[in-house]
Amino acid sequence: MNIKDFTLGYIECALWSSVDDNDEPLDSNQDGAEALAPETLARIEQDCAAFIAANKKDLAEYAERWPNSQYHSASECAGHDFWLTRVGHGAGFWDRGFGSLGERLTDSSEKFGGLNLYVGDDGKLYLISA
Repeated sequence: MNIKDFTLGYIECALWSSVDDNDEPLDSNQDGAEALAPETLARIEQDCAAFIAANKKDLAEYAERWPNSQYHSASECAGHDFWLTRVGHGAGFWDRGFGSLGERLTDSSEKFGGLNLYVGDDGKLYLISA
């Protein structure tokens, strides 16, 4: 599992699935990692690294079973699924048809707890526990 791609997928998904105070998706007016406050990026990198370390074997199986895509690597998709699952978005690891593998990754994701992104007074994005 490539940590850089995993984290990129996680950030892209967080921006895509989160909205500002006007219910506008954050990815429509924010530009990737540059939009994140330094402490937000540090927390994301820490959580992604911890999730990968805790689920190394299951993520290797996820990567093997993931269908080839010309657009996203298995690592990016796993990061995407980690965000969706931990925030209870309605899709994620459990929704990929991977049976017990998806269930294990879902259980692990949920242990990390829910988060929300919000726009601070400085225009940067911050995390708050859900």
